[in-house]
Amino acid sequence: MKKIVNPWLGMDGYFCFGCAPDNEAGVKMEFYEDGDEVVCFWHPEPKYQGWTHTLHGGIQATLLDEVSAWTIARKLQTTGVTSKMELRYLKPVHTTDKYLVVRGRIAEQRRNIVTVEACLCNSAGEPCTKASCTYFTFSKEKALSELHFSGCETEDGEVEPAI
Repeated sequence: MKKIVNPWLGMDGYFCFGCAPDNEAGVKMEFYEDGDEVVCFWHPEPKYQGWTHTLHGGIQATLLDEVSAWTIARKLQTTGVTSKMELRYLKPVHTTDKYLVVRGRIAEQRRNIVTVEACLCNSAGEPCTKASCTYFTFSKEKALSELHFSGCETEDGEVEPAI
């Protein structure tokens, strides 16, 4: 498993709720590449609960959407926007869990429309929430010229994805 370097660190205006380390209200996700998947180990906090000791469904959706976006950034070396997201809440996610595991993998690509399948599991490895996220992806040229995205590498400097 290889840690993915955050390509937006130091960018003016970068304050993503999902992955910016300096956004105090954010969830501060970090990502790893594990074969054909992108993975995040996330520690839930009580401030993100809905019902007592239960992770808010909107936060669950955020975690799944964010891992999907990073899956596209790492595996396709571009960016995109969510155009559709379907969620299945299978069982409660407890904020008392030591950690959660959020995984994403590309399920389908048709030109610039990409579907990412994502899953949020509790610390026992049980799937709690599943998502199918459809993204409209940008050409690498547009990602670079308009969004200042030049690539997503791992800590060992590997830019090209290992798939």
